[in-house]
Amino acid sequence: MMKPANLEEKELLTVEEAITLFNLSRGKFKRLIREVELSFVVPYGKQQRFIIREELIRYLSKGEQENLINAKFKNQKRLEA
Repeated sequence: MMKPANLEEKELLTVEEAITLFNLSRGKFKRLIREVELSFVVPYGKQQRFIIREELIRYLSKGEQENLINAKFKNQKRLEA
């Protein structure tokens, strides 16, 4: 029986996997990929989209992560400091 792949090792992620892996705000991320054409989004069928993990990492490393991070995660980090 095959083990499910670790999210950090997968090349293509579902939208939900990307949100979970990078602690992103579900609403902000879904709005972003719906409204803007981005290099890390691969359309599949009419509604489905896959996320290229390495491309998303590059996008987030340019400072975009602060705009997309889940508020619960951001507040938790602030409280730990």
